[in-house]
Amino acid sequence: MKNIKPRLIRLFKEGYCTPQISKIAKEIKEPSTTIHYNIKKLEEEGAIRTYKAVFDYKKIDEGFCVYLFIKLTAKAGAYPDRIVGELAKYEKVESADLLAGEWDMILKVRTEDQDEFYDLLKSILAREGIEKTTSLISLRQVKTEFVLL
Repeated sequence: MKNIKPRLIRLFKEGYCTPQISKIAKEIKEPSTTIHYNIKKLEEEGAIRTYKAVFDYKKIDEGFCVYLFIKLTAKAGAYPDRIVGELAKYEKVESADLLAGEWDMILKVRTEDQDEFYDLLKSILAREGIEKTTSLISLRQVKTEFVLL
């Protein structure tokens, strides 16, 4: 049998998931048609942007999680949206946020191990506009995407 696991994981990360309407209907004791209608309405309003799977990241070789704080140079600080947008495109960046305070942005990064993170960090540090970074390594994730692990 073909191993399509890596392709499935990539698609799930990109939002190729659907709500389990019959399971939801059973849980909240409402007809499936009512659930479907309300979900469609939430989607049309933009309240639901996508659906995605919640992974046990160790089992998909992305168990090394780092929060990377980034300080921009004064010149780059004038256009932080552009820089955070570019960094958000990195495959291993799970989330990217602009911050107020001492740091300008934070990236949540998932890699297989510290060596892969180090390679990613070097490519980020090589970018123009990055003044300094600080990395905080997650020792154990307890809750993600509103799901207790």
